[in-house]
Amino acid sequence: MTTVPWRDSALPAAARVDDLLSRMTLEEKTAQLYGVWVGAATDGNGVAPHQQAMNTDYDWDELITLGLGQLTRSFGTAPVDPALGAQALARAQRRIIEAGRFGIPAIAHEECLAGFTAWKATAYPVPLAWGATFDPALVEEMAARIGRDLRSVGVHQGLAPVLDVVRDLRWGRVEETIGEDPYLVGTIGTAYVRGLESAGIVATLKHFAGYASSAGARNLAPVRAGTREFADITLPPFEMALREGGARSVMAAYTETDGVPASADTRLLTDLLREQWGFTGTVVSDYFGIDFLQTLHRVADSTVESARLALDAGIDVELPTLKCYGKDLVAAVREGTIPESLVDRAARRVLLQKCELGLLDEDWSPDIPTESIDLDSAGNRAVARRLAEESVVLLSNPGGVLPLSPDARIAVVGPRAADALAMLGCYSFPSHVGTQHPEVPMGVEIPTLLEALRTEMPDAKVTFTEGCDVSGPDTSGFAEAVARAREADVCVAVLGDRSGLFGRGTSGEGCDVADLNLPGVQGELLDALVATGVPVVLVLLTGRPYALGRWEGRLGAVVQAFFPGEEGGPAVAGVLSGRVNPSGRLPVSVPREPGGQPWTYLQPPLGLAGEVSSLDPTPLYPFGHGLSYTAFEWSDFRGDEVTEIGTDGSYALSLTVRNAGDRAGAEVVQLYLHDPVASVTRPDMRLIGYERLELAPGESRRVTFRFHADLSAFTDREGRRVVEPGALELRLAASSADVRHTARLTLTGPVRELGQDRRLRCETETAAVN
Repeated sequence: MTTVPWRDSALPAAARVDDLLSRMTLEEKTAQLYGVWVGAATDGNGVAPHQQAMNTDYDWDELITLGLGQLTRSFGTAPVDPALGAQALARAQRRIIEAGRFGIPAIAHEECLAGFTAWKATAYPVPLAWGATFDPALVEEMAARIGRDLRSVGVHQGLAPVLDVVRDLRWGRVEETIGEDPYLVGTIGTAYVRGLESAGIVATLKHFAGYASSAGARNLAPVRAGTREFADITLPPFEMALREGGARSVMAAYTETDGVPASADTRLLTDLLREQWGFTGTVVSDYFGIDFLQTLHRVADSTVESARLALDAGIDVELPTLKCYGKDLVAAVREGTIPESLVDRAARRVLLQKCELGLLDEDWSPDIPTESIDLDSAGNRAVARRLAEESVVLLSNPGGVLPLSPDARIAVVGPRAADALAMLGCYSFPSHVGTQHPEVPMGVEIPTLLEALRTEMPDAKVTFTEGCDVSGPDTSGFAEAVARAREADVCVAVLGDRSGLFGRGTSGEGCDVADLNLPGVQGELLDALVATGVPVVLVLLTGRPYALGRWEGRLGAVVQAFFPGEEGGPAVAGVLSGRVNPSGRLPVSVPREPGGQPWTYLQPPLGLAGEVSSLDPTPLYPFGHGLSYTAFEWSDFRGDEVTEIGTDGSYALSLTVRNAGDRAGAEVVQLYLHDPVASVTRPDMRLIGYERLELAPGESRRVTFRFHADLSAFTDREGRRVVEPGALELRLAASSADVRHTARLTLTGPVRELGQDRRLRCETETAAVN
C-alpha cells in the first residue's frame, strides 16, 4: 500500500517529484546528478566501478547509500554475455535500491550509435549509411529493434543519435554523422529517435551543438561557425528531433564556440534549448566534459568551479563517472558559493525522468533473466541486411561492367576485402571494445566481402591478394596484385578505412586526416591495377568519402559503401552480382581533389567555382547522386497554377516516376530550394524534401510535394528567423547537380518572422498511376 505521495503512480509526476525532493538531503539530491562507470562481471555476480575512469576515489558501497543517478555502460566496457550482463546489472540495481534511504534505482545508459554497443549485439550500418538510404521508415524500424534489445537487458537510455551536420570531410567522426545536409540529418535522425523512444528508451541527441564545425577538422577544436551557420545548419536537426521525435535527453558537446564551451553555455543549454524550444528532459555531459572546463578549456580553476559553470548552464547529469558533482560540490553549496537551487533544478529534472520510466514506482523491480538473451536475432539481421543493401551507392558504371558476369574470372585485391572489421564503424562493439580483447570471439557473424562474393557467385573463379595494408607504406605486395589482375577478366579493388579511436584507425573518433587521399599506399595500388588495362571495379568501404578525381574515366565502376555493418559483405556482393539493384544516394559529396577543400554542397555564390580562384571545389560526385541498374522516367510535371503565394502560403508540385527497365528498383526524388536574392547570402541550393519510390518494372507512381513558405526561412541580420518576399525556385532533382524540373514562385507580402511552431518538413504524398 502506498504510504507517501512520491510513490503514488496515480499522482502527476511533478507532484510526486516535488514531494520526494522535499524529503531528500542535499547529499541525496546531488547523488542523482552523476553516473558511475561500471563493468559487468562475466560471471554475473555483480558490478564494480570501472577502474580506468578518471582518477576519482570513492567507495562503491558507501557511495550508493546516497542513491545514484546513472550506471555507465555495464555492457559496453568489456565482452559480457548478454544474459550474465543483465543479471549483473539487475543485481547492481538491487544493491542501489537496498542501500539508499529511498530505494531509487539508477538509469542505466549505453551507446547505440550503430546498434547496441555490446558483445553479441547486432552491428548495424553506421549513420552515414542511414543517410545514404534516404529511407526514414527503415531507420525507425532499426532503432525500434535497438531499443527493444536495450530494454531486454535493463537499459533505459541510449546515447544516440548523432545529429552533427558534416562541415569538413576530413573530420574523423564523419562516419558517425548522417550527412552534410541539415534536412536529411533532421529527418533521418528524427526517425531514429522515434524508433528508440517507441521502445521506451530515452534517446540522447548529440553533440549539442556545433561539434562537427571544429576548425581544421580536428576533434574538439574550437568552432568557427558564424551565427547564421549555427542557426540554419547546426541547430535544425536538433529542433526537429525534439519537436517531432520526442527525444528526452540532450548531450552537451565538447567544443567551444566563440570562446564559450558548450558545457558552460547558458544561452545554448537554457535560453535556447529550454526557454525557446520548451525542452523539459535532461541534459547530460559528454564523457568528462564538465571536468574539461578546467583541464582543457581553462575557464574554471577547480572541479567546483567546473560544476558551478555546468549546473548554471543547464547540465543536469555528469557522465560517465563522478568527478565534479560530488562531495566538493556539496561543500560549496553549504558554504554558499553555489546556490542549492541549481542542484534542486537538476535533481528535479533527473527525478522527473526516472518517474516517467517507472523507477519511482513502489513495485518497480529489476528483472533478472534466467534464460539466454539473443541480441542478434534473425529479425535484426534482416533489417541490417535491408539497410546495408539500400545504403550502397553506385557512383559510376560507364561501361556496364556491373553487374559482373556469373562465371567471370575475378581478381579481388585490397586490404579491406578479407577483414570483417572493414564493415564496422568505431562504435560497433568489435571495433570499439573487441580489439582490446583479441582472445574473445567477435560475438556476431560478419562475412567479409571476399567470403560473401564467393558465396554469391559460386560459378566465378575468384582469386585474392591483399596488395597492401590499410595505412602502412609497404608496396611489396603490388607485384602479386598486378599479376592476379592480369589473369582475370575483371579486378575488384576493395579499398578504404580501418575504423578506430584516437589515432588507432584511419576513420573514427579522433582519427582526423590532413587531406582526402586514400589512406596509406592504397591510391598507388589502385594506379598499378588500372595500369594493367583490366577493367577495375573500385569498391570503397569507408567512414568518409575520399577524393577520386585522379581516376575519373579510368575505372570500370565505382561502388561506395559507408561501413555497412555485419550484413554489409552480402549486401555489397549482391550489388556486384546484380542480385541487389543499388539504390543508395550520397549523403555527402565525393570530392575531386584531396587538398584543403573542406567543402559541402551548401555554399553561397562565393563558395562555388569561379574566376577569382584557381581552386575549383566542385565535387566529382554531388550530394544526392546514385545510379541504378534500371532506368527511371520522370514525366507529367505539374505545379499549382498560381505563380505568387504569400509569405505564409503554400504550393504543390508533382510528377510521375516510371520504372522503364526490366527489374525492380528505387528512385529518390529530391526537392531543392534556390533563393536568387536575399538580405543575407544563401546556399545556392539546399534540400527541403525527398521521397524514395520503390518501383516494380513498368510501375509508375505520382509523387506530390507540398511546399510551405516556412521552408524558405533563414536567419536575417538581426538574428530573426524570417520568410522574406521575393523570387524562389523549387527544383525537382535526381541529385544536387541533376535538376529535372523547376517551379518559379514569387513570395508576396511582408517579411514574416517565425516562431517555434514553424513547419520543419515538406509533406509528400504518393499515389499509384494506372
